[in-house]
Amino acid sequence: MAANFSLFFAFYILTPLLPLYLNEHFGATKDVIGLVLSGYTITALLFRPFSGYVVDSFPRKTVLMVCFTAFAIFFAGYLAASTLLLFTIVRTLHGGPFGALTVANSTVAVDVLPSSRRTEGIGYYGLSNNLSMAIAPTIGIFIYRYTHSFELLFWIALAVAFGGLLIDSTIHIPAKELVRNKAKLSLDRFFLVRGWLLGVNMVAFGFCFGVLSNYLAIYGKEQLGITGGTGTYFMLCSIGLILSRLQGGKALRKGRLTHNAAEGMVISLIGYTLFILMPTLFADDRTFIMTGYYGSALLIGLGNGHMWPAFQNMTICVATNSQRGTANSTILISWDIGMGLGILAGGLIAETYGYSSAFWTVAAVNALGVLCFFLFSRTFFLKRNQNPTVF
Repeated sequence: MAANFSLFFAFYILTPLLPLYLNEHFGATKDVIGLVLSGYTITALLFRPFSGYVVDSFPRKTVLMVCFTAFAIFFAGYLAASTLLLFTIVRTLHGGPFGALTVANSTVAVDVLPSSRRTEGIGYYGLSNNLSMAIAPTIGIFIYRYTHSFELLFWIALAVAFGGLLIDSTIHIPAKELVRNKAKLSLDRFFLVRGWLLGVNMVAFGFCFGVLSNYLAIYGKEQLGITGGTGTYFMLCSIGLILSRLQGGKALRKGRLTHNAAEGMVISLIGYTLFILMPTLFADDRTFIMTGYYGSALLIGLGNGHMWPAFQNMTICVATNSQRGTANSTILISWDIGMGLGILAGGLIAETYGYSSAFWTVAAVNALGVLCFFLFSRTFFLKRNQNPTVF
């Protein structure tokens, strides 16, 4: 959990500020920013399927250490990139070790958990992802607000990443049977076909967070006149995530995965709708705008805290024990597809129609994801579930 928090902290401390960095230092337009930032996610997506196979086929501790080392070193590339082209190359290539590392780390987490506590444990492990997504941007924005130094932020990300590497180096992994001697390779070794619909559902939610996390700061500044509120926004999001463990932990312990997923999705939908609806309906009332802005943060954090561990558990439950790496890579692949599409589409829509239209698209996509779960994904999971203790 600590190492996972570190790797996502190093990533997310930069996420909301990179659009500003590209705009201020390189004069990049909205659509160019979307293209540059989406390269990271696209590369991570390309590496995910092979990462699941490698993690299942080779010693996981070795794979984990190699991936974490490469991930940490790439942060130095941001410091060295002096042109937009060089930055784009470094950022795009950085997605490779990130994609492989998140699969390796989450699979090792499943390995070290006792089977009797696995469902609950994965929930807490997923919380480390969510907390870093909420806390790191708050800290990054706070540091930038008082220093206006992107270089300092790059150094902090580099140091935190190497800290996570040191933490993971202390992990002792129980011996597991490797599957590299299998005679036949199939698509299921790279993508968990049994869980494809769960992946489709996760694409929708990844899309929403991709737009929110990358364009929140610049949207707040340009459209709402909120210059110092992004850090507070992500802080409230983290509070929602913590509350989700207090509220949803009991349901996870009882194996009520579909209940947790459904509750989280509906809460998130309310949050995204509130985020864009309040400034639209009450454009002249500052109180309502701020209420919708900050209230949505708490709701989105609470919803994601329920939804993410539930979906990760459901994907693992439809896989065999020898496909844990593939199951983890599948859910992360889906999230990456959504994030990448969100970053790319968000920039293009914002450039053409404005940021309000981009966030209305987020609310619509989230609603489609909720409908997909209630109409199809819940039944899909229950029919393929291999763990009788969860439902």
